[in-house]
Amino acid sequence: MITRFRYRAVVPACSLCVAGLLACTPAVATAASAAGHHRGTVWPRGGEPAPPAPRAAVPAPSLLYRSGVQVRPRRGAPDLPDVSALSWLVADASSGQVLAASEAHRPLPPASTLKTLFALTVLPKLPSGMQHTVRYRELADVAEGSSLVGVEEGHRYQVADLWRGVFLSSGNDAVHVLASLNGGWETTARRMQTNARALGALDTRVLSPDGYDAPGQVSSAYDLAVFGREGLRNPDFAKYCSTAQAEFPGDGSPYAIENTNRLLTGEDGVAPYPGLIGIKNGYTSNAGNTLVAAARRGGRTLEVTVMNPQAGDGFAVYEEARALLDWGFAADGQVDPVGSLDGLRPRLRPAASAAPVAAATSGAPDVDWSGTAVGVGLAGLGAGAMALVLRARGRAARR
Repeated sequence: MITRFRYRAVVPACSLCVAGLLACTPAVATAASAAGHHRGTVWPRGGEPAPPAPRAAVPAPSLLYRSGVQVRPRRGAPDLPDVSALSWLVADASSGQVLAASEAHRPLPPASTLKTLFALTVLPKLPSGMQHTVRYRELADVAEGSSLVGVEEGHRYQVADLWRGVFLSSGNDAVHVLASLNGGWETTARRMQTNARALGALDTRVLSPDGYDAPGQVSSAYDLAVFGREGLRNPDFAKYCSTAQAEFPGDGSPYAIENTNRLLTGEDGVAPYPGLIGIKNGYTSNAGNTLVAAARRGGRTLEVTVMNPQAGDGFAVYEEARALLDWGFAADGQVDPVGSLDGLRPRLRPAASAAPVAAATSGAPDVDWSGTAVGVGLAGLGAGAMALVLRARGRAARR
């Protein structure tokens, strides 16, 4: 009697144990195979070891927060020119690779080069053909000594006219009117600040959207290069910043205005730079001369930022920019980047649906944990049944 009970109980229990182990086997085998594959131990049918997977190139660390001149020349690369600016940078506008720089993140007053960020922020909000009649209060707070294009109260302008006043004449009066249309001076400053952070321009602090000196308002050669590069992706921005001459509406008839960027116009004895496409110059007594410029040659576009040269006259900013552009074109393929204009741009978080992809490519074996869990559960049931059998057997023996 006891024997028959033991046989009937043990067989189902052992069956459950075996079923559990069998359920585990495929998943464990798959995991082992995957692990072996990751270790390079799985060979193809021919018996030859599988070729190693290609390894991704690891970019060199950024040098842009280091002091002094930063460049990674290869053998035969041209020497950098002497540049007296407190801060400067030369980059490939297409890839964003920074080819050389000095004090790239040093916070300095930007002067009117900050209008690049103003345009990035406001241009998309206002249709170029929109008409607007200027009101007195829109011009009331223009700082004394500001550069002006000649906007007049009561005159009707197209938004495109005002933008030409900003880019060519660096008109702070035009900036004030456009900021008013964008929600006001303070609102525009806040939006500019938010936009700077979104672009990874972390050195910039915006207090006056026109770039006029304000205590604590700063940017950097790096940030201004980010703004200029981003602006060139906007067709309207690119068109305005590369315009040398235009007409501005006036009483009775329009009058001529000219871009204050001498590298573009060739004025005041500064030779125009071949292939120049703008971007923006600036000057205040506190900031000195500042410039963001880009040029295209042979299908390649370079961008430079020069902030506050310490040698030469008021036009030294153009000559130092010229020297850096010349060097950048001559050094094509002969220097390794020292950083990237995309290096501080925030990365988007992966969506929830992307989580399985991340897990599958993390380098861990691809284990079917759902099948394994079922197998472990069945094995546990089998073990529990065996424990019950043994307990019953002990009781029977005691009888």
